[in-house]
Amino acid sequence: MFASVIIDQDTKALDKVFDYRIPSEMEVQKGDRVLVSFGSRMIQAFVVDIKQESSFDSSKIKPILAKLDGEPIIKPEMLELMNFMCKKFHLRLTSILKLFIPSEIREGKVRELFVKWVKLSKSFLPEQVKNAKVQKKIVETLQKHSKIKMLDLKKQFGQSALKAMVEKGIVEIELERSFRKPFSNQTVEKKIVLNDLQKNAVNSVVENGVYLLHGVTGSGKTEVYMNLIARVLEKDKNAIMLVPEISLTPQVMSAFKSRFGENVAVLHSSLSAGERFDEWKRLFSGEARVVVGARSAIFAPLDRIGIIIIDEQHEQSYISESNPRYDTFEIAKFRAEYNNCPLVVGSATPSVDIYEQAKQGNVKLIEMPTRANGKDLPKIQIVDMMNEFRLGNSGIFSSQLISDLANVVNEKKQAMIFINRRGFSSFMMCRECGYVAKCETCDVNLVYHREDNRLKCHYCGKQYRTLDRCPNCGSEKIKQGAVGTERVVNELKEIFPNVKILRMDNDTTSKKNGHEKILSEFRESKPAILVGTQMIAKGHDFEDVTLVGIIDADQSLYRGDYRSTERCFQLITQVSGRAGRSKSEGKVVLQTYSPRHYVYKFASNYDYKGFFKKEENLRKTAVFPPFSKIIRILFAHPDENVVRDELKLCYNKLLKVREKYFDDIIYMDAMKSPIKKIKNSYRYQVVIRMLLNNSDEIENEIFKCTDENLKSSVFFEVNPESMS
Repeated sequence: MFASVIIDQDTKALDKVFDYRIPSEMEVQKGDRVLVSFGSRMIQAFVVDIKQESSFDSSKIKPILAKLDGEPIIKPEMLELMNFMCKKFHLRLTSILKLFIPSEIREGKVRELFVKWVKLSKSFLPEQVKNAKVQKKIVETLQKHSKIKMLDLKKQFGQSALKAMVEKGIVEIELERSFRKPFSNQTVEKKIVLNDLQKNAVNSVVENGVYLLHGVTGSGKTEVYMNLIARVLEKDKNAIMLVPEISLTPQVMSAFKSRFGENVAVLHSSLSAGERFDEWKRLFSGEARVVVGARSAIFAPLDRIGIIIIDEQHEQSYISESNPRYDTFEIAKFRAEYNNCPLVVGSATPSVDIYEQAKQGNVKLIEMPTRANGKDLPKIQIVDMMNEFRLGNSGIFSSQLISDLANVVNEKKQAMIFINRRGFSSFMMCRECGYVAKCETCDVNLVYHREDNRLKCHYCGKQYRTLDRCPNCGSEKIKQGAVGTERVVNELKEIFPNVKILRMDNDTTSKKNGHEKILSEFRESKPAILVGTQMIAKGHDFEDVTLVGIIDADQSLYRGDYRSTERCFQLITQVSGRAGRSKSEGKVVLQTYSPRHYVYKFASNYDYKGFFKKEENLRKTAVFPPFSKIIRILFAHPDENVVRDELKLCYNKLLKVREKYFDDIIYMDAMKSPIKKIKNSYRYQVVIRMLLNNSDEIENEIFKCTDENLKSSVFFEVNPESMS
């Protein structure tokens, strides 16, 4: 018998299956993790197939050295998923397997945690401790409890007495598996009666297929999700619930824990190594039956999946933009089809792509057009910042926003201020010669962080000394760029010195439980103002938030991307939905330099359907997705000459593909990436836009043009979320 294995080395040269002989005394199955001899090294590998014969000379095939686990660590569904992802996203096999198995298991960094418990031996006799005072006290303590942690007894009575009791057989030591719990908040479940729209939504999900739950902010989508999951659990099936941001996990986990208790596990990148290991093990063993988490939770090792839910479907974070690159929706769709279960995606602002699918009847549309509490959506007031400037106000805040914030403070309510840019200012520039501080290893401006008095690169993380004078001409005339969250907080503290003002961005949430601590502090403080990036824009439910301020709404509008208006509409709608979610009315102040842009007209009226119709017409006319397909091939290498030469080599092959499908390929060009260098790797790209008719066939031919031994790292993206 032979095993086909994938070597645990993520290199293109080893991106294939190798055959090893299965020793007669060893029982090996698909999905096993094994130890093999590879060249002069011993290395772990994953068994992906078992076969009677090999096409290679059997006398030269090496044997498997050992099994590394008691049971297969990769389940049959995941092996099927591996093959799907390899074909769909053009990924390496090992890159995919690494997504399925936590590094803590693959690299042996973490072990199962066991706790020692002490209990009285069944053969214990009181005479054994007659003359030992400390031992007698330990016995009395143990008689009150069935067992006590050894660590607690050592702290209270010391080690020597306990050791003597073990040696005499007075007490017994018992090992018990202990799980490191990433979520400890205890909540009481709220008894919520579903309204008619929620009942209709739950009852509409009756069979397998894709469902789009289009519900306005505050319509009660989370309650619908929980009812759908409860129904699945009753049928002895399991569930996957995805949220776009780690910041949403504590809130969702709180609701899910109160409803489903220990059935719930959480998976996301901010867990400690031990927590991730334990949560994955609980899901693998079936001890936990519902997984809540960000993008990576779609790979949870669950069997018998009864439903998959993707909340805030429109979010970019569901697309992996680093290696390995994949689309979470496509993977969820595969797993739903494999398990013959429904896939439910929900949003107040669905992506144009999926709404078009719903319009065509390929996705089943469920609508929830009103808030669960019956209240109106908050009124959005558009403020023209050009007019503010003409009136002499050159500051960050309009007079309207300052006035409304003052009312919030006086009424002891809460406000949220949204600006999708962290740091104090977006760049530092010399007014004399035009020098701009840039990162040495990335082709990007350095962002000034006043709190640390440092210039930071938001791509590679490098930090630099701040500019007092220009290193180019020596001038002290240094200009700061666009405003970030840090500066907004500083200026608010000057205006409202006695108000609790919190900041939520990647800088303030980098430590463990950072999101949870900030959100908890904000919830408990009144009056209070929370300033944040897009991580505050969705999902959060605070009863006393009556005002939302949107600073620099135009930031996402002029990004030179065909999706820029869609993203702008989504962000405005989502962040506006944080206001007025309880008894008090909500208000939104939206500051812009382009008040007459059509996106603000639709956003201020929460008119998604009007916006979709406008966007649909524009994309049809310009032939952009979902009415075409865009492919981006990104080449990266530390030597610019290498990446440029290899780009030319592949581009010459692609010209033949374009010639073959001339009527289908609308546009094709090779160029430097907008961000030319990241982490000392130069980046060049080919961008291809094509009609949908033969797009799958063309895509495969395009991929073959890059499928050779290149020195450059090559990334293949379909309808990329970002072209930078």
